[in-house]
Amino acid sequence: MKKKWVVLVVLLLSLISLSACQTIENLFKNAKEEWVGLKMTVRTFDENAQLIDQMSGKSLSISRNEEFDSIDSEGNSKADSSVLKVTLGGYEIDHVGSSLIASEDGLMDLFAKYQTTVDIASAAQDVPIVNRMVSDLKNDFTGKKKIILIRSQNGTPLATYAGDKVSLFGSDAPKTSELLIDGKRLVIYRCDYTIYDRELLE
Repeated sequence: MKKKWVVLVVLLLSLISLSACQTIENLFKNAKEEWVGLKMTVRTFDENAQLIDQMSGKSLSISRNEEFDSIDSEGNSKADSSVLKVTLGGYEIDHVGSSLIASEDGLMDLFAKYQTTVDIASAAQDVPIVNRMVSDLKNDFTGKKKIILIRSQNGTPLATYAGDKVSLFGSDAPKTSELLIDGKRLVIYRCDYTIYDRELLE
């Protein structure tokens, strides 16, 4: 009987530690986006950071449009399409070219609160390789307090987001990055961006 309780406690602790893991949370978010969709707002911008259009929906999903993948000499897909397929409810939108930011409901664009240029002076003397290792671990497991400054392709500021638990993940769509910010999805396509440790700007 005691052995069963020990196994149960170990399993419970394992589930709790996994639920805090950003990588696992990202996998669940991807599955939810694929099967149910996310409540998101998608904005596209020209190179001067002028809003082109905006779409919102309760069941939104973004993926690479595989129809535009090129084929190698053996007939296999190269998975290199730069065209995004945005599914909004029962409708589909194909997008390519201009900067796109998709933010899950609950994320706030803090662009107005921060300057458009950032000047950082840090006198901290740490070991860079150790810093990178610690950052990678925090990205995968707990996330870090970060600020994300997003710019158009010519460097004009577009948006700013901040969070206590921020992790950056790759995407199957070229020129696309996905972030988890306090459990909410942010998708950045064909934008310049910089992600700062929040302490540097406070």
